[in-house]
Amino acid sequence: MSLFFDTFADLIERCAGLLTPLFAGASAAAAIVLFTMAVRLAVHPLSRAAARGQKARTRLAPQLAELRRKHAKNPERLQKAVMELHAEEKVSPFAGCLPSLLQAPAFFVMYHLFSSGRMAGHDLFGASLTGRAADAFGQAGPFGPAGLTYLALFAIVAATATYTFVRTRRQQAAASPAAPVVDPAQPGAGAVMALTRHLPLLSFATLITVAVVPLAAALYVVTSTVWTAVERAFLYRDMPAGALAAPVASA
Repeated sequence: MSLFFDTFADLIERCAGLLTPLFAGASAAAAIVLFTMAVRLAVHPLSRAAARGQKARTRLAPQLAELRRKHAKNPERLQKAVMELHAEEKVSPFAGCLPSLLQAPAFFVMYHLFSSGRMAGHDLFGASLTGRAADAFGQAGPFGPAGLTYLALFAIVAATATYTFVRTRRQQAAASPAAPVVDPAQPGAGAVMALTRHLPLLSFATLITVAVVPLAAALYVVTSTVWTAVERAFLYRDMPAGALAAPVASA
């Protein structure tokens, strides 16, 4: 495992070296942003598949509503009928989870790499990539060079979270009770539906993540969060109002 992290660190350093003519001292930070975008681009086909699945589930909503009416007194038969419908239409209720799950290893690699001090000495506008927000604010206060770097990251995350929150709330408010984004026949659907109602608030939890993890991992989180907001706006641009479930916070 140590060899893996060392190899990955060498890759980041080489990438940073190539970017030095363009980004000078911020080359390592630029390499992290590019790495994050490469990871998100790699899982983009899965995101597109998840979007197709969500659109298919929206299209199947009337049929699901009819099945619930038909088998209202027989939950086991209802669950079987729903699974058969999903299989017939080749729709997976879990497809939307895959993009987030596949991003998690990349985040933990980034977190371990810089929290271990392997690449100490790299910074972004005076804020060490191995340091945290508390360290940056402790150097010269929130308005010092390092503090301003974190304030900028917080502003980006807050703006993105606000956009996601408002967009999701509007969609939830417009959603039809006859076409829920999670089918009640699925195991644990009640808990999932309750979680979905509160998921918009999780967008703001990214602020806490950015504050407590090393700056390198924070850059990964911020880049991934912005990518997610833009990607979902693009992929779901033709979805009817209220048909889109709230997004899970990015890894």
